[in-house]
Amino acid sequence: MLIPARPEASCPPAMGSIAPDGVGASVERSIGMEEAAAFDRVAERKKAAVSAGLMWKPPAAMVLVQLIITGLIMLSKVVISRGMFIFALHAYRSAFGTMCILPFAMFYERGKWKELNWRTLGWICLNSCIGYAMPTCLNYYGLRDTTPSYAAIFLNIIPLITFILSTVLRMEKLQFGTATGSLKVVGVLLAVGGTMLVSLYKGKVLHLWGSILRHQRYEQPHTAKHHVRGTILLLGSSFTFASWYPIQSMVNKVYPHKYWSSTATCFLGGLQTTLIGIILRRDRNTWKLGWDLQLLTIVYTAVLATAVRYNLESWAVAKRGPAFPTMFIPLITVFTTMLDSIFLGAAITVGSLLGAVTVIAGLYVFLWGKSKELPTK
Repeated sequence: MLIPARPEASCPPAMGSIAPDGVGASVERSIGMEEAAAFDRVAERKKAAVSAGLMWKPPAAMVLVQLIITGLIMLSKVVISRGMFIFALHAYRSAFGTMCILPFAMFYERGKWKELNWRTLGWICLNSCIGYAMPTCLNYYGLRDTTPSYAAIFLNIIPLITFILSTVLRMEKLQFGTATGSLKVVGVLLAVGGTMLVSLYKGKVLHLWGSILRHQRYEQPHTAKHHVRGTILLLGSSFTFASWYPIQSMVNKVYPHKYWSSTATCFLGGLQTTLIGIILRRDRNTWKLGWDLQLLTIVYTAVLATAVRYNLESWAVAKRGPAFPTMFIPLITVFTTMLDSIFLGAAITVGSLLGAVTVIAGLYVFLWGKSKELPTK
């Protein structure tokens, strides 16, 4: 007897038959969410790193610039006092500076020189004359007629002049009614006031350490005689140098390639002083260089005080605005006081310490105000 086959039950598929697809989709979604979260965390870390770099790199660069300028003042005073022609000093410094910056321009900004036009060249030519050649030569002549410590005083009115010019030209926001504007104003006043305190108030002498080197100071006979003339020249240098920052800010807008703009500024500024120097003095001995302190000063001014300094300042102007680099100029007086004491045996007084503390406090107040502007830029 044949038993009929039992029909297979038409039951729905077991749950196990669809489990792999459902679980896989869930796992994929979970992995995708974790990857997105990890990507966001990496992006946040990169953003925080960039913000941190913007916070400390410009101030560190400007402190380095002030140390470079301090060395420049000391070396320049010595070679000028020994009779070096000022226009020759500036011409050689500009020539060496151009050669130092040009390789960076050709490597990092290759082909960008083709974007130069007459408008850009006009701004760069104005910048090289008013913001580079004139203030440097006026400062050299004023330094010749006075002393380094006295000349350093006039560098400290540059922040006020630049801040006023930037505010008038609406390149810097003042905002008196806000905490940011008040902090910037208070910072400028504290920094300038502290520098004046270092220069004008002496007080009790503090013997903190002995000098490393003994240096016999000498006075030039004509220094006291032409003190008033030197003061006028230093004032002119401060006013023209303060104009460099707003002009450089305009150069950055029309031609945002700092290496080529710095190269052109050095070249044109040196060309201007060379032509004027040849008209004033055609004696070959005036332009002759030897293996002495004059050559060392020219190399120092070309590599550090021209190439490195102007690139760092141009970069800082682009990052933080035209008033930012000038706020660090009062540190020159502080550095000069310290180095003069350590290496040359000059006395440190109560006034110099109080002034240094005031200058540093002013810098922190100003930077605090600038940091409040940074996230909105």
